[in-house]
Order: sequence, then C-alpha cells, then structure tokens
Amino acid sequence: MIRQLLSHDLPRNRLLTAVLLVILAGLAFAPFLFPGAKALNVAAKILIFIVLVASYDLLLGYTGIVSFAHTMFFGIGAYGIAIASTRMGPGWGSLLVGGLCAVALSLLLSLIIGLFSLRVRAIFYAMITLAVASAFQTLASQLSQFTGGEDGLNFKLPEMLSPAFQLAEEQVLGAWLDGKFITYYILFFTTVLLFLAMLRIVNSPFGRVLQAIRENDFRAEAIGYRIVVFRTLSNVLAAVFATLAGCMLAIWLRYNGPDTSLSFEIMVDILLIVVIGGMGTMYGAICGSAIFLLAQNYLQDLMRIASGTAQGLPLLPALLSPDRWLLWLGILFILSVYFFPTGIVGKLRTWRQ
Repeated sequence: MIRQLLSHDLPRNRLLTAVLLVILAGLAFAPFLFPGAKALNVAAKILIFIVLVASYDLLLGYTGIVSFAHTMFFGIGAYGIAIASTRMGPGWGSLLVGGLCAVALSLLLSLIIGLFSLRVRAIFYAMITLAVASAFQTLASQLSQFTGGEDGLNFKLPEMLSPAFQLAEEQVLGAWLDGKFITYYILFFTTVLLFLAMLRIVNSPFGRVLQAIRENDFRAEAIGYRIVVFRTLSNVLAAVFATLAGCMLAIWLRYNGPDTSLSFEIMVDILLIVVIGGMGTMYGAICGSAIFLLAQNYLQDLMRIASGTAQGLPLLPALLSPDRWLLWLGILFILSVYFFPTGIVGKLRTWRQ
C-alpha cells in the first residue's frame, strides 16, 4: 500500500527513511508538539515550501530547465486568493473562485512562456523568465486598485478558519482547537496530496521522458519525442503546483503583498533548498525545506545562546554574534554543497549500508 502511494519510489536508505519519518511526524503533530505561534508558523511555511520546491524540482531536477519565473506563479496563487477574498468577502466560494482563476491564469502564462521561450538555449530561457518575473512584480506593485500596491492586501477567511473560531472550550493535548488549528491541517493534508501527485508524475512514463530530455535532449528528440512539447507540459505542471502553493500561503497568512510572494529572495531560497535537498529526488524538497527554514528561523536564537556561553573567550563571542547569522548560514550552505554535491537525499541514497 505504502509502495503504491509513493509510486514505487521508496527512500532506499534506512537513515533517509528515518529522517523523512521524523519530519513527517513533526509536521503531522506540530500543533500538539510545538504549540507556540512562531513554531506553528515555521511548520506551516515548511509545508508550503515543500510543495513550492518540489514543483521547481519538477522543472530543474527532472527536466533540466532553469526558470526564474517560479515565484511569479507562486504570487499569482497568493494574489488570486487575496483579491477574490477582498472583492467577494470571506467565504468558501471566494477561496474556490480565487484559486481557480489563479490556476487558469498560470496555465495560460506558463503555456505562452513555454511555447515561445523553450525553443531557445537554456541560458536565454532563464533570462526571459527573469525579465517576465521582474515585469510581473512591478505590475503587481503598481496596480494598487487590485493588488493593494506595496502595502498588499489584508483579507478575512471563512469563520471556521478565523483564529476566533473554537471547536472546543478547553485545550486538547495542549493545543487549542481553533481556526488556526483547522487551517494548519488543511495545509498539511493538501501538501501530502500534492506531493504524492508530483511523485506520481515524475515516476510515470511522462516523468521518464522528462529525465531522458534532461540527460540528452538530442537523443530524446532523435528517438521520436517532441522535446518542446514535453518541456512545455513540465513548465505548465510546475506552474500549477507553484500556484497552489501560493494559495496555501495566502490562506495561512490572510495577507499578501509583493515582498511576501513575489520577492526574488524567495527564488534564491528555492534554489538553495533544491541544491541542499538534492535535485531530481522529490524527497529533497522535504529534507531541504525543513533544514533551511529551521536554520533560517532558529539559527539566530542558537547563536545568541552560544555567544552568551562563550563569554570571556577571545573572538568566539564576536564570531557567534546573532547579527552574523547570515554569514554562518552561508557557511553551512557551502559545507553542504561541498560534502553533499548531490544533495542530502542523493548522498544518503548512494551511501553504502
């Protein structure tokens, strides 16, 4: 049963299996294990980034396409929910209409970009997507009547998803069963379904063709596959999943703005997570997202503790200052690339038992 759910793509390493189970258990029981607002917010972001990074891995890791427009589709999903909820009011219908319109727009844009740009060489395609993403971010900032401009849009969700909603008057196992609790588990089960869907895609005959194109596009075309069609379909699928991740982000935050979903920093984070987790593995999105977001949110706190412990020693307090957390995050990334050139998942899979 589990083998079928995972599309016969098992972790193939006991340590990797244990790591994935720990991450899954932590995310599944996060409201009970980590009841604080910050911890729950980090867990929700890990869920969102698993979908977002896995969708980008479908492009980069499995098809060999470098795109800088992925955050554009991410932002379309978030703006779809935000604009529909602002215009139509809080309701399930608003979420449905916003999500469907966002997916339809992403389908159209990704199809146009794919058909007109994927015929060129990889570097030129990357530059085209970068230009399109920059133009879309500028457009979102200037169309303040629809997008709220630089200030973004605050909106309300259905009553069941609002923090004021209570399923029970008392805590259950240390967690309040409120609207935030319900919203988190909607995100959790959505992430599981979307991840399993992407895992099925990459392990289908279609996914095998994508991998053949990644390895040698000339050979794939020589044996009869129209590589432009397959690359375009891969671009469309990745855009749809990124859009759904954007919808998840907007539902969780109840806000969206240009810096929240369209920032180029998010694109850099996606690239870092794909490299850390392992390109072309899917499971790398889970490991990479968990490690990166935990480091991003808690490394500064750990350095503050370490700096206080090292007081009185030469140089160490200054080196471990919380203000230098980005430096250490960069060092951790360099070390991970050096010791895990195929990513964490790739290294563990090739590690002899």
